[in-house]
Order: sequence, then C-alpha cells, then structure tokens
Amino acid sequence: MSKLKTMTLEWTGDAVIFIDQRKLPLEEVYVKCTNHFDTFTAIKDMIVRGAPAIGASAAFGYVLGAKEFRGELGSEKGIDHMKKVKEKLASSRPTAVNLFWALERMHKTFLENASSDNTIDILEKEALAIAFEDIEVNMAIGRNGSELLRDGDTVLTHCNAGALATVDYGTALGVIRAAVEAGKRISVFADETRPYLQGARLTAWELMKDGIDVTLISDNMAGWVMSQGKIDAVVVGADRIAANGDVANKIGTYSVAVLAQRHGIPFYVAAPLSTIDLSTPTGKEIPIEERSHKEITHVQGIQVAPHNVKCYNPAFDVTPWNLVTGIITEKGVVRPPYNVTLKNLFD
Repeated sequence: MSKLKTMTLEWTGDAVIFIDQRKLPLEEVYVKCTNHFDTFTAIKDMIVRGAPAIGASAAFGYVLGAKEFRGELGSEKGIDHMKKVKEKLASSRPTAVNLFWALERMHKTFLENASSDNTIDILEKEALAIAFEDIEVNMAIGRNGSELLRDGDTVLTHCNAGALATVDYGTALGVIRAAVEAGKRISVFADETRPYLQGARLTAWELMKDGIDVTLISDNMAGWVMSQGKIDAVVVGADRIAANGDVANKIGTYSVAVLAQRHGIPFYVAAPLSTIDLSTPTGKEIPIEERSHKEITHVQGIQVAPHNVKCYNPAFDVTPWNLVTGIITEKGVVRPPYNVTLKNLFD
C-alpha cells in the first residue's frame, strides 16, 4: 500500500491527514479525516485550501467514501453510494475547478472498475497518481516560469499559491522557488490577503522556512509599492481559468492586476492545465463563492466591526484576460489570444 506525506497532507491508506492551515503560522495542528464527510468538512472549512490541494484532497476523500461502503461496490447500491460521495465532496467549494476535475477522474475510474475484485486498490492508486502528478506538474510550472524572472527581481504575490495550496512545491511560489534553485537572487513582497490572511499567515511562513527574502505588506499598499519601483513582476495562482483567459483567483487579485498594468509591470498567472476550464467561456460564468461575514467582521477571532453591520464577502474575483501578461503552465507559457493559445495546450 503506497503512502504519501508532504507539508500539506498525508495519506496513510486509511486516513488523510491535513495540517490545519487555519492555525498557521502560530500553531502546527493536524486534522485526521477517516471518511468522506470529514474530508468534505476539511475542504469546506479551509483546513486545506488552494485549488490543486483541494483536488487531491477530494480524490483521497473519494477513496475513503469507497472504504465506508459495506457491500458490493459494483452493485446498484454501491454505485449510488459512490455517486453521493462524489456529489457531497463536489459541494464543498464551488469556484476551484480542480475539485470537479479530480472527482470526475476518480468517478470515471470507479465506474470502469466497479466490478473488479480490487476496486478500492485501483481507486487508491488513482488518487495517489493525482497527487504525485500534481507535484511533477508544479515543478514543471516552476521551471517554465523561472525563465521569466531575472536575477535580482522582486516579485509581488497575492494569497498563497505555494506548497500549502498544492500537494507540494506550489504554482506561483513554485516559480519563485525554481528561480532561486537556478541561482537567481529573488525577493518577494507578499500581500497579506484579507480577509483570510493567506499571504500573511501562509506565504510569508513558507518563504521564510525556505530562506527566501520576503517582505509582508497590507493589500492596500500594493499600488504605492509599485509606484516606488520596488516590483518587477507579479505572479499569482488561479482557482479557475476560463476559455478566454479570464482568471478567477483570491479576492483582491483583480485590483493587483489593474495596478500592475497602470505601472507597466508584467502580471503572470501560474496554474496547471487542470485549472483551465475550456467549458466555461468567460469569467462571467465562473461561480464565485461567498463566505461567512464573520471573516470580515472578525480577525483571528477578535471582532473589529460593529454588531450586525451589513457585509459582502466574495472569496474570489475575476481578472479579465487583457490584464494577464502570460499564463504559466506545465506545458509552457501562453500569451494572448488566450481563446486560441489555451485551447492549443490540449490539442
């Protein structure tokens, strides 16, 4: 029985264990999920987050769902059970397309092998393949993106698209890691990324652990820092990329892209092919998750806003394709017209 252990998650064969990203960087707490409902909760409550990590986590949750069934998985009841497992996991978060991609891949594998004597072993092998492929893909994204950065560059990031957002290595932070590994001196300005503070809590923590020079700023400082000539490039991740190149990413990304264009700074998106959704024509069709208002009214459990104030808390925004300089994938860097170049990646 194969196992997997990275900074983000561990697969033991009977459980998937996550580092609780809500507690970082002050505490390293681990959450053990032994069934698909626990995995659903871990994804929904952002114990694990980041589009590629969500996809791999859901794949392991699907395996746990298969292990829960007492009976013949190939039976009508077994097939109905696995359909419900897939639907439950898919309902955890609506924006990250990797979630649906991974579950479709797992369910297809199940249906093709439902009558096998070792269905669960086959499903476990597929989930592990998704996880290990993600690591290889991230490293390829890193290599391709690192060529866009020069020795001495300073990069602005938004949210966390590092090892914690993937199975390992990262997408946007993978580009930075690969450039550093290639011998380039790279510095990073990390947006704090309100309201969930993934930049302050996670990106800064990851980069400091790797010994990469990082400076934390609040989100509303980005424009001023750019105007001071301190930023050479912006590199962010993505949760879904539409067929025309519109990019859904953590709320605040759109503002950063507008500011980058205003200051003549290249704005790159680093993402695997599994994040590109050719079935979604434009960003207008991407569902945007709205999360609890408490994420705005409270900071780390401390209330900072008046009681009963009206709130609006979309977790993501959409950056139009014409603000994106290039999209860095495992197959290379593509540029506009994205409705052509993105499609070519799959041909």
